[in-house]
Amino acid sequence: MKIKSFISLVGICAFTGLLCPTQSMAQKQFTLEDLNFGGNNFYNMRPEARYLTWWGGKLVRQDYNSCSLVDPVTGKETQLFTLDDINKWAGLSTSNEVVRHLYGAEFPYSDRPIVVVQNGNEDLYVNFKTQKLEQRQNRPSGLQAHEWNKLSGATAFVKDHQLYVTDAKGAEHKLTSDGSRNIVYGQSVHRDEFGINGGLYWSPKGNRLAFYRMDQSMVADYPLVDVPELDWKPAKGESRAAKVDLIKYPMTGETSHKVTVGVYDLATGKTVYLQAGDPTDRYFTNIAWSPDEKTIYMFELNRDQNDCRLVSYDATTGAKLKELYRETDAKYVEPCHPIQFLPWNDNEFILQSQKDGYNHLYLFNKDGRQLKQITSGKWVVIDVLGFNNKQKSIVYVSNECNPIQRNTWLVNVGSGKRTLLDNGRGYHYPKLSEDGNAVMDSYSEPSVPHKYEVISLTGKPQRHDYFTSANPWKGYTVPEYTSGSLKAADGKTDLYWRMVKPVNFDANKKYPTVIYVYGGPHAHNVEASWNWGSRGWETYMAQKGYLLFILDNRGSEHRGKEFEQATFRHLGQEEMKDQMEGVKYLKSLPYVDQNRIGVHGWSFGGFMTTSLITNYPDVFKVGVAGGPVIDWKWYEAMYGERYMDTPQSNPEGYAQTSLLTKAKDLKGKLQIIIGLNDPVVVPQHAYSFLKACIAAGTQPDFFVYPGEPHNMRGHQSVHLHERITQYFEDYLKPIK
Repeated sequence: MKIKSFISLVGICAFTGLLCPTQSMAQKQFTLEDLNFGGNNFYNMRPEARYLTWWGGKLVRQDYNSCSLVDPVTGKETQLFTLDDINKWAGLSTSNEVVRHLYGAEFPYSDRPIVVVQNGNEDLYVNFKTQKLEQRQNRPSGLQAHEWNKLSGATAFVKDHQLYVTDAKGAEHKLTSDGSRNIVYGQSVHRDEFGINGGLYWSPKGNRLAFYRMDQSMVADYPLVDVPELDWKPAKGESRAAKVDLIKYPMTGETSHKVTVGVYDLATGKTVYLQAGDPTDRYFTNIAWSPDEKTIYMFELNRDQNDCRLVSYDATTGAKLKELYRETDAKYVEPCHPIQFLPWNDNEFILQSQKDGYNHLYLFNKDGRQLKQITSGKWVVIDVLGFNNKQKSIVYVSNECNPIQRNTWLVNVGSGKRTLLDNGRGYHYPKLSEDGNAVMDSYSEPSVPHKYEVISLTGKPQRHDYFTSANPWKGYTVPEYTSGSLKAADGKTDLYWRMVKPVNFDANKKYPTVIYVYGGPHAHNVEASWNWGSRGWETYMAQKGYLLFILDNRGSEHRGKEFEQATFRHLGQEEMKDQMEGVKYLKSLPYVDQNRIGVHGWSFGGFMTTSLITNYPDVFKVGVAGGPVIDWKWYEAMYGERYMDTPQSNPEGYAQTSLLTKAKDLKGKLQIIIGLNDPVVVPQHAYSFLKACIAAGTQPDFFVYPGEPHNMRGHQSVHLHERITQYFEDYLKPIK
């Protein structure tokens, strides 16, 4: 097995900051209140952040009490207004109507001094030049969806399951009357897969609204149990008993919902539906509008998710116009991005696809003819930020510099020439200005907690420092964070890992080791951000004398189609092989105690944790599995069938990956933890595994959080990580 450190990596960009050394003089100790999300001191221990947004081409800092213009070259700030100003100009005085902070202030019009703020009940449009309130829009409580268009001034929202549109004059129009838990309007469909995160889509000028309608009346109900709060008092005649909360949950191979797309015209008040044909066992996603608002574009997939088509529709009549593009794959196609028209050419658009093995940008004309491939290479376009009209270029984010980096690039559509915009290191989250002439770059590096730069694109790109966060951990005892790579089980693919060594590390000692794992699609753990992306809990465990090891196996994100699809139809199998390559590496290190190796993960990581401790019972002594998938036949259809096909078509794969038959192989200590109200990995998974263990005579431990969903919220997350820590303290750390 070949182990490779980052020193040997070469590429377009320099890679520095390989090691974050221990601060030997530090004295302070961390608590979970410091390091864990939900902790009382968590936000004070994070690198200082700046809230920044764009007002057209001007950068604005949003603070608690004020908003200020930021000079992009010098970083000097000029105050625009204060929180008191906004409340005064808006005529707000009582405690239930005042605006309480300005972190969420928005500046929707590049040519007008309008700021939009919220007070919890209303959206307030304040002119900070005339110092007057220009408009106020009611924001009803209990909204299920909400989308405003700045050009038409119209707002679409869903309340009590019904879809409404309020025009710029405040007139409210109720579009539906049959909305219910069975008929869902204007919200995410297909369980948020395929890049879907909403269900309301305004046309560019806000004259028409496209929206989802999901009929899930045919989908089986799944019963969750709502346990009353401790201080809840029933009304007279009401039972104290827990209540059943029925959710719609289409499991793999079972009947799924039916989705249609409606279009509402503000001018005519009429609604039409796209004539896409029978929606049974089909997925509609990535809705986009033509610049002239006459055409709607939508990706359509079959239920097998191996046949994807881009189809155009007449927005006035709903009639199908043309199939512009088709992509098929022996395994699956996964469109996650709508097409985007070039702002300087209404006849051409860009499309993202992995068809050459990596997600890249392609140029098409509006008739569906591919004109060129804009980007190419063994790297992935992660995000498209927008366009620079003057240079006729696209600003995007990719990992071209290094597989575990995230950097900002500009590519000229005509020539294909790419220009790196940031420093070529680290992990960057840029925001492009509305005019496309500047980027606000927020990033970190392994040894840089947080930094902000402004990048000018008006000529040759120029970077200007704005703000560097201080290290909030200065004065604390900090472990050593390192990273490197090793070969996957296939013997050829590089896998990247992170290691957190125990505080006051001594290479002559042997340490208990915990492998933290996720391992599933659309996620990664190792990245070139501060401390290599290490989670706070890892630092806490290192402080207690553990070594932490984290490896991104095949099947995780941003490494190309072959890497991602290696797990197809047998989830967990190749992933375990790769994780065991990590174990081989750990066993080669003299300071790793081979008899004290544990594993922990959540969700897909819970599935991996349970898989590893039952498939390799002589390797893993202790495991903590949070919200684990136990058998993929109980998981939701969109995700489960993409990676596993159906139980009917892949019975061998489902049998191979099921952990029910592995219950008998449990030797070590395994704790399973779930939220009682988990709508993602439903409790049936954990309960069934417990039942299988009872039948097999094995003894897992179990803990549940009543009222909690898939992840523990608020301060309960601290309690959760105290419990996880204590389990390893009790069963992995002691040497008797």
